[in-house]
Parts: sequence; C-alpha cells; structure tokens
Amino acid sequence: MSRPVPKITRRAILSASSLALLSLFGCGRDAPPRPDELRGTPYNEPLQKPDFILTSSSGGPFSFREDTEGFVTLLFFGYTHCPDVCPIHMANIAAVLSTLPPRVANQVRVVMVTTDPDRDTPERLRQWLDNFNPSFVGLRGSLNEVNDIQQGLGLPPASVYGEGEDYSVGHSARVIAFTLDNRAHVSYPFGTRQTDWAHDLPELVEGKWNTR
Repeated sequence: MSRPVPKITRRAILSASSLALLSLFGCGRDAPPRPDELRGTPYNEPLQKPDFILTSSSGGPFSFREDTEGFVTLLFFGYTHCPDVCPIHMANIAAVLSTLPPRVANQVRVVMVTTDPDRDTPERLRQWLDNFNPSFVGLRGSLNEVNDIQQGLGLPPASVYGEGEDYSVGHSARVIAFTLDNRAHVSYPFGTRQTDWAHDLPELVEGKWNTR
C-alpha cells in the first residue's frame, strides 16, 4: 500500500515544478552556459570523499566510502521536518532521475544525512525518503558526529532554533557530488534547476567533470 504524501512534501513537489518551469525561460543566469560546462559550483580543490560509518534508514551500518564505491554519489545534510530546502532538493533530483536512461540513473546514489537525529528515526527517514525515491539512502548519527563530518567538508554545523518539539534546524543547503574518483569537483546550491541536474548527472557518470 502506498503511503500518503505529507502536505509539506506535496508543497515541495509543486515548488520544484515551479522552479522547473522558470528554468525553461532561463531565469537566474546572465548568459547561457556552454554545452560542455557543468552547471554545478566548482571547487577550487576537489574534496576527498569522507570515510565515515553511520546508521542507515534500514537500521544497519552504512560505510559511506565503501558502500558508494563505483557510484556518482550526491551527499546532502538535512532533516525530514524541513519546510523547503530539503524536500525541494529531493523532489528535483528524484524527478530528474526518473527521466534519465537506466544506464545513468542506476549509477547515481543519493545519500541524505539527518541533522535532526532526535526526531529523525531510521523509520521516519525511510518513510520520508520513500516519498521521493525508494533508492535514496538516509543516514543517522549523533549531532556531534554529523557536525564533525560537515566540518571536514567545509560546511557549517547544524544549529537548532526554538524549543519543544516544534523546533527548526539550520543546515547547509548544498548537495555535494562525489564522482568515480572518490572526489567532489562540484556542488549544487539550493535553487539548482532540474535542467541543471539533467545536464550534469550524465556528464558526471561518464567522467566528464575534468572537461570543463
């Protein structure tokens, strides 16, 4: 039985669709990119893929470096109660993967590390990610562990705002793309369009990150 899509997820999908329509008109760029130019933001020096082990949404250990070997891996830090950035990123990536040829889509792994381990149990992570794509991997560790990983990647630590159960978590809005050389050459900020993902993912799978 399919699970009902939460209201926030439906809103995110609608927002993602709106962003996709805007992208058809070229909003957000002063000039069209070259055909061979990756749409992601390049790193001056590539990031090494980190080697950490956290608990997966299936309940078992997940070794990030080992279990993503041989895949283009999109790493994101967020949480399931996020009202905008997280569901929109996930909806955009899921929508694009569903349109790509299997030879490309099957070579892409999406991993989300929760920045809200108190509320994001493995079960909740799994249910939330299934609304986008059942292949997406959710990971959970202590907030100290997660912030250490983020620091190693040059990302700001997650910060909790508010009290009680209805708090929010400030976190990075950037998706880091690790390629088959176990490095990240580009990352993708919030606002990355579906057309950008559709252009870059095949390029990254085919190892064309160094042809920019």
